Amino acid sequence: MQIDIKLHKNDLPDEIKLDDKNSLAIDSEFSGLNVNRDKLYLVQISTGNNDAHIIQLNRQNYNAPNLKRLLADKNIVKIFHFARADMTFIKKYLDIDVQNVNCTKIMSKLARSYSDRHGLKDLVKEFLGIEISKQLQSTDFGGSLNEKQLKYCAGDVIYLHKIYSTLKEILIRENRYELYNKAINCIHSRVDLDLASFTEDIWSH
Repeated sequence: MQIDIKLHKNDLPDEIKLDDKNSLAIDSEFSGLNVNRDKLYLVQISTGNNDAHIIQLNRQNYNAPNLKRLLADKNIVKIFHFARADMTFIKKYLDIDVQNVNCTKIMSKLARSYSDRHGLKDLVKEFLGIEISKQLQSTDFGGSLNEKQLKYCAGDVIYLHKIYSTLKEILIRENRYELYNKAINCIHSRVDLDLASFTEDIWSH
């Protein structure tokens, strides 16, 4: 499969117009999992047409007005795989709340109660019959990116539209779609709790 990968420095260029799309797949890469210590390096975007825009952010000021406007647009559906983590880093460093969010990990946990494997790799294999590698997940995305890293980043977004559609069909079929919507509507509160360092399950005994 031929993938159209474009790397952008600091922000989406003015000439790239994605605000006319109904939905966008979003992912991000950071230097670690501690939002109070680690940095947001990249944001990846796909329209679902075998394309990937990879924005390597300026970590001195995170000035990315075009990207911020797109992520905050309430009219565009945003499809993440692990929205909680991506949105936490995006809010910390880009200072915005991503709007109109969906998360295929949450969808999978509600739709695929027959499995305890809800990683993107597992979903792509089950629903699309494609093997993807996550070996490059723990590499340095803060410097110059090589071709393998770019392909890895693209792989995190190019399948999300199809995964989202499949999981939505299952949720509707199993009468769990309303439950999913209630769960995803709590995502901004979960992000705020993470930013306040309440990372544990506050509902547990």
